[in-house]
Amino acid sequence: MEMNNSVVNEFILLGLTNSWELEIFFFVVFFLAYTLILAGNFLIILMVTLDSHLHSTPMYFLLANLSLFDMSLSTVTVPKMIIDFFRERKTISLWGCMTQMFLAHLFGGSEMTLLIVMAVDRYVAICKPLHYTTIMNRRILVGSVLLSWIVGFVHTMSQMAFMVNLPFCGPNVIDDVFCDLPLVLKLACTDTYILEMLVIADSGLLSLISFILLLVSYTIILVTVWHRSASGLSKALSTMAAHITVVTLLFGPVILIYAWPVGSYTLDKFLSVFYSVITPFLNPIIYSLRNQEMKAAMIRLRSRHINSKTIF
Repeated sequence: MEMNNSVVNEFILLGLTNSWELEIFFFVVFFLAYTLILAGNFLIILMVTLDSHLHSTPMYFLLANLSLFDMSLSTVTVPKMIIDFFRERKTISLWGCMTQMFLAHLFGGSEMTLLIVMAVDRYVAICKPLHYTTIMNRRILVGSVLLSWIVGFVHTMSQMAFMVNLPFCGPNVIDDVFCDLPLVLKLACTDTYILEMLVIADSGLLSLISFILLLVSYTIILVTVWHRSASGLSKALSTMAAHITVVTLLFGPVILIYAWPVGSYTLDKFLSVFYSVITPFLNPIIYSLRNQEMKAAMIRLRSRHINSKTIF
């Protein structure tokens, strides 16, 4: 597809700050954060892949895929953000910008769908424990992950199919740390009102409705557990608290940016950094690394490694 009547071949990103001292500080912070994002999420994928118990448990299979989405989403934006801290003129090519938006919405939409699947998994595990392994079988799990990829692809294509044909003739300055759909849309040299409504309906309302559905599903789970056994409510609350925290950290910034735009570029930049850096950084800690089964899997893997070294 060709850009129609576009004379802009690159965009200028204003980044987080103009202060050289702050840029050095942010470089250190985001470099360490990205390193921990890769290490934490890769560790989860490694644990689930190598440990037979985790690999055969539906929840951990889904967690491994959540970690893959987190790493991918961060990799789309954070490495360039880190490099740009050393560049006085922060630029990104027209097609680089389009690719960044395409991938961000692909992985973001896929992750949202996967979180809904994970809520269903928790509902079945807590409310229908005797049928859990039958319902959440391998075919359903693989199909759910594939569905997440398909939903993410349809979600991003429904917006990017229109974006790539927009003319851009100036200005070309984006007051953010990476290409974000609403901000790039405002730079098009044509009336984009309909497309802005499409973005709100597609990204905004989709994330808002998904968030509400997830909260409703968690409420149903807790009420069901409470009616069955008051003693089991504390355990369910502990499990659901982690899920609700992750869901809020992901959906909150996205809803504010796409469904309820506040018009503050400073806040938009903070929210963009939050869902691309902070959420993928916290997910392994909140969801898995504090989990007793995950800790036990790490001990088993370490023991296996030590034993294999002893043999040889």
